[in-house]
This record gives sequence, C-alpha cells and structure tokens, in this order.
Amino acid sequence: MSEGTGDTRSRIQAVALELFTEEGYEKTSLREIAERLGVTKAALYYHFKSKDEIANSFIEDRIGIMDRLIEWAESQPPTVETRRTLLERYADELFGRDKHPVMRFFEQNQTAMKNFSAGQELRARMMRLVDLLVRPATSHEAQVRAALSLFSVHSAWFTARDPEITSDQRRATALKIAYELLDKISTEPPTPA
Repeated sequence: MSEGTGDTRSRIQAVALELFTEEGYEKTSLREIAERLGVTKAALYYHFKSKDEIANSFIEDRIGIMDRLIEWAESQPPTVETRRTLLERYADELFGRDKHPVMRFFEQNQTAMKNFSAGQELRARMMRLVDLLVRPATSHEAQVRAALSLFSVHSAWFTARDPEITSDQRRATALKIAYELLDKISTEPPTPA
C-alpha cells in the first residue's frame, strides 16, 4: 500500500462497501475485504480493527456532512428558499457524485446498523434537519412534511428502479416531490403557543 493513509482508508471503505452491499454486512469478513484489496489482514488492521469500525466510519462521515449542513441552516433565515437550498445541499452532499452506494448499504443492512451507537447520532442529526426544515411552523403536519421531504430524497435511490434513470433524473424527481411537501409548510398557519 504505497498511497497515502487517506487514500488507503478510502480504498478500504470502497471495497468494504462493495462487499457489504453484495454479500451483506454479516456475511462479509475482514479477510474477504483484505483479499479484494490485495493486502494482508495486518495491513487492513492498521486502518480499521474490525468491520464494525469500517461501518461506523460510513456513519461518522455522514454525521460530519450533516453537521456542516445543520451549521449552515442554523445561520440562515427560516424561509422557503432556505428550506429548498438545505434540501438541495442534503441531496448533493449525501447522494450526489458517488455517495449513493452508502445509502444502498444502509438500506440493505438495516438490521446490522441498528447496533451501532453512531446510528443513534445519525438519527439525532436527521431530526435536527427536520426541525430546521419546519421552522417557523410548529404543527405536527409540518413536521411530517419535513421528514417526508428528506425521505423522498432517500427513497428516490431505491424506488426508481428503471435501469435507464440517471442520477440527475433521480435527484430532480426526489427534489420535485420534496418541494411539493415543503412548500405546503409555508402556507400553514402557525400553531398557537
């Protein structure tokens, strides 16, 4: 492994992600990951002590992205434009480029992922994003609309099964539906305190 530590870590994550998605998290061993990488298990251990550490690294990477999105949204006024921009950034940062395979891994390995403490942190970040998408509305309907707008971004990767659909088309479809949900939040009267 002659490349830098960051490159090696990324390679390990990419190969593990492939195997976890192809074989399932539970059925994949560190030995299989090392073999596909063409390295020894000892070399793999230098970067990750277990496959749990590798899976947690996916979640921790997502948490970092979400923390940056939350920080940005908290500094913005609670407007329709802010909601839309937050959702666009969410779609781009978490699903854009080459990032959607991580969501496929999460979807296919939900049972195993429930055991990770970082999963609870990820859920807390999701709920914070919902809060930021809702403001200034406070109704239950607004909260559900905000949550569903986030899930529409997620589900576009799993429900649009046409093999000809492009990533840009998935994104456009997901955001169209998400905007329909979000735009109704701004028309709701505020809930009395």
